[in-house]
Amino acid sequence: MFAAFNLQQMISAFIVLFAVIDIIGSIPIIINLKEKGKDVNALKATLISFALLIGFFYAGDMMLKLFHVDIESFAVAGAFVIFLMSLEMILDVEIFKNQGPIKEATLVPLVFPLLAGAGAFTTLLSLRAEYASVNIIIALVLNMLWVYFVVSMTGRVERFLGKGGIYIIRKFFGIILLAISVRLFMANITLLVEALHK
Repeated sequence: MFAAFNLQQMISAFIVLFAVIDIIGSIPIIINLKEKGKDVNALKATLISFALLIGFFYAGDMMLKLFHVDIESFAVAGAFVIFLMSLEMILDVEIFKNQGPIKEATLVPLVFPLLAGAGAFTTLLSLRAEYASVNIIIALVLNMLWVYFVVSMTGRVERFLGKGGIYIIRKFFGIILLAISVRLFMANITLLVEALHK
């Protein structure tokens, strides 16, 4: 398994997941939840998110086969989702609305859809089309450690970065996500076109 380890792939996967999960951009939401008196458990949120993401990473492939969808097609669909998420971050618009019935703050909205949402699920499977599994899993574990640190230190992180700092980081990673979605789309649409010509 570790024979396939590649530092560059791991760093790339880490940056993609870091931008998609965007825990820094979620700090104002977490603070708002705490101000409303809703309990946010950092450890519980991190562990549940990690379990959901790892579960989908391994079972997602099986689910795709069940619906006769190949990984390249899913990666192209994922590129569209990542593209829309990047537009949310760059343009300050809300495209993905959370209108679910669950009111507990640690599970909704923190675990789903902020940490383990459609974007993160799609990104994980899209990354599988390009990178070795071990590099993606290490990148995911590092991201979850970062998530735990940020959620447990929300107040301090916000004071350190300031509202302006959080805003700039969100815009910066929005542009990175936009570039990633274009690259993901181009790489996988080429593979799909080649498969059609065979």
